[in-house]
Amino acid sequence: MTNAVVVGSGPNGLAAAVRLAQEGLAVRVLEAEPTVGGGVRSFSGGPPDTAERRLVRDACSAFHPMAVVSPFLASLGLERHGLRWRWPEIQLAHPLDGGRVGLLWRDPARTAEGLGADGRAWEATVGSTARIFPRLVEDVLGPILHVPKHPLTLARFGALSALPAATLVRAWRGDEARALFGGIASHAFAPLDAPFSSAVGLMLAAAAHSVGWPVAAGGSQAIADALAARLRELGGTIETGVRVGRVEDAGPFDVLLLCTAPEAAARILAGRLPAAVARAYGRYRHGPAAFKVDYAIEGDVPWAAPDTARAGTVHLGGTFEEIAWAEAQTLRGEMPARPFVLVGQQYVADPARSAGGLNPLWAYAHVPHGYPGDATEAITAQIERFAPGFRGRIR
Repeated sequence: MTNAVVVGSGPNGLAAAVRLAQEGLAVRVLEAEPTVGGGVRSFSGGPPDTAERRLVRDACSAFHPMAVVSPFLASLGLERHGLRWRWPEIQLAHPLDGGRVGLLWRDPARTAEGLGADGRAWEATVGSTARIFPRLVEDVLGPILHVPKHPLTLARFGALSALPAATLVRAWRGDEARALFGGIASHAFAPLDAPFSSAVGLMLAAAAHSVGWPVAAGGSQAIADALAARLRELGGTIETGVRVGRVEDAGPFDVLLLCTAPEAAARILAGRLPAAVARAYGRYRHGPAAFKVDYAIEGDVPWAAPDTARAGTVHLGGTFEEIAWAEAQTLRGEMPARPFVLVGQQYVADPARSAGGLNPLWAYAHVPHGYPGDATEAITAQIERFAPGFRGRIR
């Protein structure tokens, strides 16, 4: 039997391990951390015997629209291993100064209605993309090299996605629609005036209308746990607490897959890579980073725009122009005074994550790569800006 070793148990590593096991390989996954999951881990923390310790927090990723539509994940029957999805009533809120807010609902028509005069243009861009989303997913989430199943759908999406976000938002005049799309587009960590900076925004906004932005019941860890359970069901094994610093640490194998950063792969494979590949790995540069804060709050966030409390995800950064400026600073290596902040209120969709009147609040800011400072106050200030009194809710 062919032996395969997968280094790293993030969702990509686990998915690869499952696929190899499905083909009859003997698969062993090696993970340096005590638990599997990589970016889909969840944890609890706080003083012993307190409500805070019983809160369920996501370590990294929190909302998973692309997991819900993944053809591969759908084929695995992960619900048999405990994976359940939970949806917030409102997928995304983008509050603005003065108590205004842009809301992204599952229903495109309801979203358009809330955007007033910009509703028709929203329907013509994001709504039309949502209608082709199921066909789009079949190609976008397929193998990189393949004959497109829906070439006309891809061409239609490509025509819009090639536009800079700063160009696409000219379709809307009100701050709500412009900011709503700008915040979603900022998930790409790219300049909003760059070509193709609309692509991520269109894809995620269309996903919100088509399938929503759900959370995994019990925490994102449930995704990793379900994948791990499926792997074991297929005969694969997982070893945690095993750090692979060189090839020899992986033990015997016929196939080696590295679910790591490029520099880690170069270190593990030192002396074994073709020179051109080694140089490419050495030239790799990481993009901007995320500075994350986990809050425990009493009750809900006191948003000035009350509907914001019903949203799973909240984007904070003000108008499109403010967000674009903050993102440009971050990409230049400068820390913005008012960074773009993403807030996760997973508990509104999954109340079991809360305990004793406390709710877990997940938040992060876009910061420059290698940022050595503490962005906690900047994040807190952005939340307070749109939710006066927030500081008083922090436990």
